[in-house]
Amino acid sequence: MADSSPASFLTRANAILRKNLTYQKRNIWSNVRLIMIPFYLCIVLVCIQALVDSQVNKSVDYQCGCKCIDKIGNGKCEMVCGIEYSTRDQGVFCAIPKPQPWPPLILIPRPQARAFDSSFTDDSCRRKNTCPVTILFTGNNQSLGAIMSRNLLTRSFIMNSSDLLFSLANNVLATTYKGSATNYIDAGIVSDLSIYNIQPRCPTMSNFSFSLGQSPLNFTKEMRCVQGLNLWRNSSIEVNDELFKGYQKGNSNGMVHEIVSGYDLLDTNKTNYNVNIWYNATYKGVSGNKPFKLVRVPRLVNLVSNAYLQYLKGPGTKMLFEFVKEMPKQETRLRLDIASLIGPTFFTWVILLLLPVILTSLVYEKQQRLRIIMKMHGLGDGPYWVISYAYFLAISTLYIICLMIFGSAIGLKFFLLNDFTFQFIFYFLCINLQISIAFLVSSAFSKVETASVAAYLYVFGSGLLGTFLFQFMLEGSSFPRHWIFVMELFPGFSLYRGLYEFSQNAYQGNLNGTNRMKWKDFSDTEMAEVFYIIIVEWFIALIAAYYIDKISSSRKDPLCFLKNLNFFKNSPSSQRPSLGKQISAVSVEMEKIDVIQENEKVEQLMLEPSTSYAIVCDNLKKVYPGRDGNPPKKAVRGLSLAVPSGECFGMLGPNGAGKTSFINMMTGLQKPTSGTGLVHGLDICNDMDKVYTSMGVCPQHDLLWETLTGRDHLLFYGRLKNLKGSDLNQAVEESLKSVNLFHGGVADKPAGKYSGGMKRRLSVAISLIGSPKVVYMDEPSTGLDPASRMNLWTVIKRAKKNSAIILTTHSMEEAEFLCDRLGIFVDGRLQCIGNPKELKGRYGGFYVLTMTTASEHEKDVEMLVQDVSPNAKKIYHIAGTQKFEIPKEEVRISEVFQAVEKAKSNFKVFAWGLVNTTLEDVFIKVAKTGQAFNVFS
Repeated sequence: MADSSPASFLTRANAILRKNLTYQKRNIWSNVRLIMIPFYLCIVLVCIQALVDSQVNKSVDYQCGCKCIDKIGNGKCEMVCGIEYSTRDQGVFCAIPKPQPWPPLILIPRPQARAFDSSFTDDSCRRKNTCPVTILFTGNNQSLGAIMSRNLLTRSFIMNSSDLLFSLANNVLATTYKGSATNYIDAGIVSDLSIYNIQPRCPTMSNFSFSLGQSPLNFTKEMRCVQGLNLWRNSSIEVNDELFKGYQKGNSNGMVHEIVSGYDLLDTNKTNYNVNIWYNATYKGVSGNKPFKLVRVPRLVNLVSNAYLQYLKGPGTKMLFEFVKEMPKQETRLRLDIASLIGPTFFTWVILLLLPVILTSLVYEKQQRLRIIMKMHGLGDGPYWVISYAYFLAISTLYIICLMIFGSAIGLKFFLLNDFTFQFIFYFLCINLQISIAFLVSSAFSKVETASVAAYLYVFGSGLLGTFLFQFMLEGSSFPRHWIFVMELFPGFSLYRGLYEFSQNAYQGNLNGTNRMKWKDFSDTEMAEVFYIIIVEWFIALIAAYYIDKISSSRKDPLCFLKNLNFFKNSPSSQRPSLGKQISAVSVEMEKIDVIQENEKVEQLMLEPSTSYAIVCDNLKKVYPGRDGNPPKKAVRGLSLAVPSGECFGMLGPNGAGKTSFINMMTGLQKPTSGTGLVHGLDICNDMDKVYTSMGVCPQHDLLWETLTGRDHLLFYGRLKNLKGSDLNQAVEESLKSVNLFHGGVADKPAGKYSGGMKRRLSVAISLIGSPKVVYMDEPSTGLDPASRMNLWTVIKRAKKNSAIILTTHSMEEAEFLCDRLGIFVDGRLQCIGNPKELKGRYGGFYVLTMTTASEHEKDVEMLVQDVSPNAKKIYHIAGTQKFEIPKEEVRISEVFQAVEKAKSNFKVFAWGLVNTTLEDVFIKVAKTGQAFNVFS
C-alpha cells in the first residue's frame, strides 16, 4: 500500500542516487574510458620521456667528457674520462672531488634601478649607468654609525696575482645576478654580466680583468668599480619604508629606486654588538628555495662584522671572508624530466578535462528538461544537489586518484618527488572548486553544444595562457607580486600555480636529489596562498550556484532572502490570498452564465478556511512583456476554475488560446502575473515545492533518459512518491501492464529504443504512478494507434477515481470519453464550461443536414430546407454541397426524411445526411464566437 505522506529527504536522495547509479551502470564503458584518460596521457608522457632519455639525457654532450689517450706509447689509446677532458658544458657533470672556491659576492640592483640621493648625484646617472649603490644605516648612536659606515668599504684596490682569492676577498665584490641552486659554479661569475667592486670613490682606470678557475671551468671576468653610498636614516621605520617603496614600485615619476641593504645598529657599542640586516630576498631562483635567496647574504654579515672589529681594534683588524665552495660531488648526468617541464600546462589540461564532462551533464538535464520533470514529481533541490554533487565528486576523486597512481607507477618524477597527501589535498580542493564552478555557470547555458565549446575554450585557454602569460609573470622579477595574487583569483591560474610549484620542485629535486615537497614546507612555499584562494572561491562559488539555482527554479525575487528581515516582511493582510474579485461593470452575455457561476463558486471557496476541491484557480492571469515594439501578450485573462478530486477536467481550445501557459503556471514553470492557484490548499506562488510532492505530470513532449529502461523510470519516480519495497515493485509492474509495456521484454529495453507511441505510454504511466492527488496531462494520446489510445483512455479513467486530472487535448472523442467537465478556452478566456452533454445541448440544439446536388438545383435545396424549418441556417456551401443547421424544436427527423424523399422525385440528389450536433461543432462555434467577441472587447 502506498504511503500517502510525502517522501522524506533521505527517501528522495535514495531515489536519485539509485537512478544515477543505474544510469552509470548503463554507461559503464563511458565511465571506464573517462577514468582511463589519465593513464593514456601518462603513457604519452612516458613515451616522450623515453625519447628525451635516448636523445638528450644519454647524449655524450650531457655527461662528463672522455678522450682517447695513448698512455704507454704503444700506439693504442684507451678512453679516459674526467673534468680535464671535458668541455665547459660537460664539466658540470664530472665528479668534483675538490670544488673550485669562489669569491663571496653581494647582490646589487641593476644600474637602471639603483636609488640615488639628489644631494650627492642627479638623475643623469641613470642614462650613464653610473648611479651609486646605496646602503642605509640607522641605530641608536649616529656617531658610531658614521664610523662603521666609513669602515664598511675599502678605499683602494690591491691585486696579488699569486693569491687571487685573498686579493679579491680584501675588496667588496658584487653582482646583479642572483644565486644558483649549487655553487660548483657561481652564477654571478660565469654569467655575461660584469663583476663590480664597491668602493667609496672610483679612481680613474679602475676596470680590469682577472682569470679564475682551471680548465675547462675557468673564466675571465671584467671587474668594474661602482661607487658605494652609505646614508644615515633616523629610524628603522624610515629604512623599511624606503626599502619597500623603492623595490620595483617606483616613485611618482615611475622610476625604480632599489637599495642594496640596510643596517640597523640598534644599541651597539664597545661592549655590545647587536645588528639587524635588511637584504633583498625578492630575487628568487626558479623554484624559490632558500639557498637561491641567501647565497649573497653572508658577505653582508661579514662586512658589518669587519667594520665593527675595525671600530674596536683599528683599521688593520679583519675577519677575512676568503671564499665560498661546495662539498665534493660524484659524477652526475643530465636528468631532464619532461613531465616536470611541461607539467603545469599538461596537467592543467588533464584535470580541467573533467569540467566539460560535468558541465555538459548538468546542461543536458536542463536542455532536455529532465531536471524540471524530476522536480515536478517531488524531487526537491536539497536531495538533487547533495546527490549530484556527491556523484561528481566521487567520479572526480577517482579520476585524480587514478592519475596519481598511474603517474607514480610509471615513474613520473612530478608525482614521486612531491608528497602524495600534499598533492591529493590540492587536487581534491581543485576538483571541488571545479564542480562548484560547473554548477554556477550551468545556469548561463541552455544548449549542451554551447556549454561544451565554452568549457573546452576554458580548459585549453587556461593551459595556454598559464604557459605563455602567467608563468612569464611568475618568473619575471619586475612583475608586481600583488598582481600575481589578483591573477590567481582566476580558477584556471590558481590550479596552474599549484602545478607550477609541484613541477619546479620535482624538476629541481630530480636534478639535485633534494627531498620532496612536504607539509612541513607548506608555510614556506607559495602553495599556502593558492590553497587559501581555492578554499575561499570554492565556498563562494558553491553558495552562489545554489542561490542562483534556487532563484531560477522557484521563480523567486533575487532578494527573497531579505524578506526574512523585519523591514521586508509584508503585513498579514498582504500575505493572504485574494478573497474575491473586483468585477468590472461590463455587459454579461447570457450564454456565459456557466462561466459566471464557476467564478462565483471559486469566490465562495476562497472565503472558506479549507476546501475539498483539489484545484482552485482564482482570477489567474499571465501577461508576457512586449518585445521589439510589440504590445504585451495577454495569454491568460483572469481564469477562475475549481476541480474536485475524482474529476477529469478537459481544456479545449485552438492553438495559442493560452492552455499551455495555464498548465505551465500550475506546474511551476511560470509565475502568474496576478491571481493565485491553490492545490489542496497550497499556494502555487509560495508553496510549489510542497505541491510537487503530490503532483504528476505528463508533458506534451516525452522527457526521458535515453539509456534508462521503462522499469528504471518507474522505479525512480515511484520512490519519489514514497513507494517502497514490495509496494514499489507491485506498482511498477501494474503500471507497465496497464500501458502494455510489460510483456516481450519491453520494460527492460532502453527508452531510447522505444517508438514514439511507447514513449508516450511510458510518460502517462510515470505521471500516474504513486496515485498523485493532482495530475496534469498535455495531449497524452498524441501519436498512438486507435487500440493503444483506447487502452490508455481506460487507464486514465480508472486513475481519476483518486485524483483530480486536468487534461488538454485536440481530440473531441478523447474529451467526451475521459472528461467529466470541459472548458473551451479562447484567447485567454474561458468561454464555456460544463459536461459534454450540457455543452452540446446548450450550444448545439440543432441537426446538421448535408446535401449534394448539381449546381443548378442549389436553389431547390434551399427552398426544401426552408419549407421544413423556416429558421434553418446555411453554414457551408461549395460546389453543389450545402450544409444547414436546423433547430431541433422546429422539426422532427421523420419530417426531414419525407422531405428528402419527395425532393428526389424532382431532381437528382447525389448524397445527403442528417446528424446530431457533435462536440466538434460546439467547439468550432464557441471558438469563432469567442474570437469575434474578444476582437471588440
